[in-house]
Amino acid sequence: MTAEFSRVVQVARVREGTHRAVDASTAECHAVAARLGLNAVHQLRCVFDLYPAEKGVVVASGKLRARVDQTCVVSLEAFEAEVTEDFRVRFVPAGTENDDIDLEADDEIPYEGTALDLGEAAVEQLALALEPFPRKPGAELPATAEDVGAFAALARLRGRH
Repeated sequence: MTAEFSRVVQVARVREGTHRAVDASTAECHAVAARLGLNAVHQLRCVFDLYPAEKGVVVASGKLRARVDQTCVVSLEAFEAEVTEDFRVRFVPAGTENDDIDLEADDEIPYEGTALDLGEAAVEQLALALEPFPRKPGAELPATAEDVGAFAALARLRGRH
């Protein structure tokens, strides 16, 4: 599988404090939107500060900035949203991932061979940062829940007996 947004960095070239900014092109933004089920991705930029660690591990601090179009779960209207996320991950050689569940530990991103893909990491971070139930600013739920949904239908049925 070819990544929609790929920016490869050779692990051997990572030095203390290596700084990399990756920006998605218009075509890459369209491909990322399709992958993530978004109406559109207008901008995707991620800045990484990379630090080599033990045995091929690279620690990365990142700042993600994106502008996306999502669909409101209340009104079903499309709206533009800003996504910003600061994160920290560890790129680890494939097969060396830690199987222990530790919610305080940095997320691990396995890589094959001698290179890691900052573009793919940016897409993964965007996917994690998206609001799972996006709501357009100002969108309001119906005044009473009694008028809609399965429970309202059940309440109407109960009232008929």
